Amino acid sequence: MTTLEASLRAVGHPVLMPYVTGGVTENWLDYVHAAVDAGADAVEIGIPFSDPVIDGPVIQAASVQALERGTTPDTVMRDLAAYRGSVPLVVMTYYNLVHRYGHAAFARRLVEAGVSGVVLADLPMEEAAEWTEVADAAGIATVLLAAPSTPDSRLEEVCTRSQGFVYAMGVMGVTGERAVLADSARDIADRVKAVADKPVLVGVGVSTPENAALLSAHADGVIIGAPVMRRIAEGGSVADLVAGFRAALG
Repeated sequence: MTTLEASLRAVGHPVLMPYVTGGVTENWLDYVHAAVDAGADAVEIGIPFSDPVIDGPVIQAASVQALERGTTPDTVMRDLAAYRGSVPLVVMTYYNLVHRYGHAAFARRLVEAGVSGVVLADLPMEEAAEWTEVADAAGIATVLLAAPSTPDSRLEEVCTRSQGFVYAMGVMGVTGERAVLADSARDIADRVKAVADKPVLVGVGVSTPENAALLSAHADGVIIGAPVMRRIAEGGSVADLVAGFRAALG
């Protein structure tokens, strides 16, 4: 069992994992700390990429803003040296950045930054072995995605090979806020829970505390990205947002 999985299993309640785009503002780490202080059980840190294929408009805008500020993998991980929270950090980014950086060097920088897991959204399971071998040796959990379109025959392998937790995508398509929880979010949660031997977290389309509460009966927790990044863009309180989700999840 990876360190990340052990941490998520130990929380004793539905897991709440907010997402923050690294480098979106000069003080972006303050939002991470606000989320942790408000009850987050882990935080997903986005390393911005110029072609974020699964990110919707809110997170795309945050990525553009971060890139225009000169954000790179190195600046994000440099800033994480000041992280003072006790909950795990999971990096979400795209494989091109890892490939250009070099597998061993990227894994080493993640460890140095205190990161315990990584989601490479566009790296197919069949092509992940070279990266996962290096990541495993470094103690970095590679989290795999399960989509509503994933057939049962493939889903079981995704769940077996995913580390830390399984990221169940609530809807097909890009991230974003939706007023009503899609039936596909409950369906994929149930399908993954039926075959997974590790925590199952639902992300993409989890927009409200009510959505999160509904999903807590089907999964082990939720990941919230677009609502957090919209709150940051509008200058609102991330702490209040996360506290609302925490209260709904229990």
